Amino acid sequence: MESLIQENNQNPYNAQTLRVIDANLNRLREGIRVVEDILRYGFDSKNFAFSLKNLRHQCKLEGYLSLIHTRDSVKDVLKTSTAEEQKREDLGQILIANFKRAQESARVLEELLKLDCIQESEKFKEIRYALYGLEKQVLLDILK
Repeated sequence: MESLIQENNQNPYNAQTLRVIDANLNRLREGIRVVEDILRYGFDSKNFAFSLKNLRHQCKLEGYLSLIHTRDSVKDVLKTSTAEEQKREDLGQILIANFKRAQESARVLEELLKLDCIQESEKFKEIRYALYGLEKQVLLDILK
């Protein structure tokens, strides 16, 4: 994939779609980073943290700068947190919430990239399934 924004009329990605892609790329990396840091610093789990770091580094698209033009975080209609999002009782809840956030974002990217970038879509599907596996391992090994 050369770029998400192409100069021809065949481009399936309009500004709204690119904005959704941008938001979900950010959300995916942020969710993975939260889990990575909790495992690294909170549980001293080098192996899990390293796996998540490698996964996070795969969460990119060519043409990323094109996405920045569609970003409008000031006008985001749901940027206010809900009461449920503001309440976390322990690191386990934060881990679960951020695994879910990352998995959901990977799914959105997988679906939207089916418009024109099947290889990229499959990459985010693989990332999503890797997150499912890591979530299971982390919850069973660390949060017993």
